[in-house]
Amino acid sequence: MRESLFTWLESFGFTITPVIAAVLILGIILITALAIHILLHQGILRVMEIYAKQSQRWWHAAFFRHRLFTRLALTLQAVILLTQARIWLEADSPVLPAIETFIFLWVLLFSLLSLFSLLDTVEDLLLNSPQGKRLPVRGIFQSVKLAAFLLALIYAISLVIGKSPAILLSSLGAMTAVLLLVFKDPILGLVAGIQLSANNMLAVGDWLEMPKYGADGDVIDINLTTVKVRNWDKTITTIPTYALISDSFKNWRGMTEAGGRRIKRSINIDATSVKFLDENDLEKLRKAQLLSAYIENKIAEIKRYNQENNVDPSSPVNGRRMTNLGTFRAYVTAYLKANPNIHSGMIQMVRQLQPGPQGIPLEVYAFTSDTAWVVHEGVQADIFDHIFAVIPEFGLRVYQSPSGYDVREALKHVGAQTAAAVENAANSVTSGQLPSPE
Repeated sequence: MRESLFTWLESFGFTITPVIAAVLILGIILITALAIHILLHQGILRVMEIYAKQSQRWWHAAFFRHRLFTRLALTLQAVILLTQARIWLEADSPVLPAIETFIFLWVLLFSLLSLFSLLDTVEDLLLNSPQGKRLPVRGIFQSVKLAAFLLALIYAISLVIGKSPAILLSSLGAMTAVLLLVFKDPILGLVAGIQLSANNMLAVGDWLEMPKYGADGDVIDINLTTVKVRNWDKTITTIPTYALISDSFKNWRGMTEAGGRRIKRSINIDATSVKFLDENDLEKLRKAQLLSAYIENKIAEIKRYNQENNVDPSSPVNGRRMTNLGTFRAYVTAYLKANPNIHSGMIQMVRQLQPGPQGIPLEVYAFTSDTAWVVHEGVQADIFDHIFAVIPEFGLRVYQSPSGYDVREALKHVGAQTAAAVENAANSVTSGQLPSPE
């Protein structure tokens, strides 16, 4: 083709010198390369990008987000440029080896970048699927990128020095110890990522709690060497990936999947306020809709038991009787069952804990049906607001250590009584009446 072109030009009277031939060939190559570049980037790729942006399918745009087709087009341009150079340049041309080496490096570079873009695109596609979110795809793809980069670097060096890549690869055996030391964290991170994925231990979006590293929040990224956690105070904690295998951590994913968030809080009852219920107390508590059926059944049960055992009702220590604390516990249990915000399929319990110096702890153990933090705290606060407000109706008192205000009020009361006694004594002396020796 080269000789045909020169013969055709000479037929028009052109004199083809070596310099003119070289300039002509380079001009043809550059013009062809420019035309192909405009056709690909300003024509085909531009139309494809416009179509992807207008498409309703989000994955169409994912291919352009990481410039995958642009880098593939540049790789194709290099191949076309190499083909042209071999067509227009003679095989023994001293320029051809240099051009071939440059184009090989170009193809190698943009092939590597195309692989990176493809991996980033696949990562986006996987992270938008429920199954892909549970896989450490970023760590795995980063490992592939690292391995591809090392292989491309070795091949590029072999092209520049004109040696076979096998020679460079064989020489790496002596550098294994150094490479293991340099890439220790990526290797440990890769192994840890595989273990996390295989055992389904952690995924992006999980609530991770790891006090050793000050982490308590949502996992936002799992890559080759680190795991990023956005804490509830919006700070970011970075944890080495292999630390999740060597150390213990708490994953709250099970709570979300179960659909219930636990309430485990107690109030302290003043032990001196616990008593048996008399008829007046029972009559008042019967008006509570949540307690009416319980009281009637309990009274019938206790009456039947006392009659069967010939219990002497003249003493309160004989037989069985209803207490205000037990009735209050039954009321809170019924209140939880009637609350629509409490998960009915999970355990609900109101129990007494070990009494101590702070009174009798009465613990509420249940699960809210909404696991969102704000909603959970609101439901929990509403329950205990009601408990604190209704507890005096049962003749019970919440235990509370005396505050400074309580002490000051007591001292004022004692001071007022003392002042009144002194004033009475003074009045008695003034009136000639001595106070009694008692």
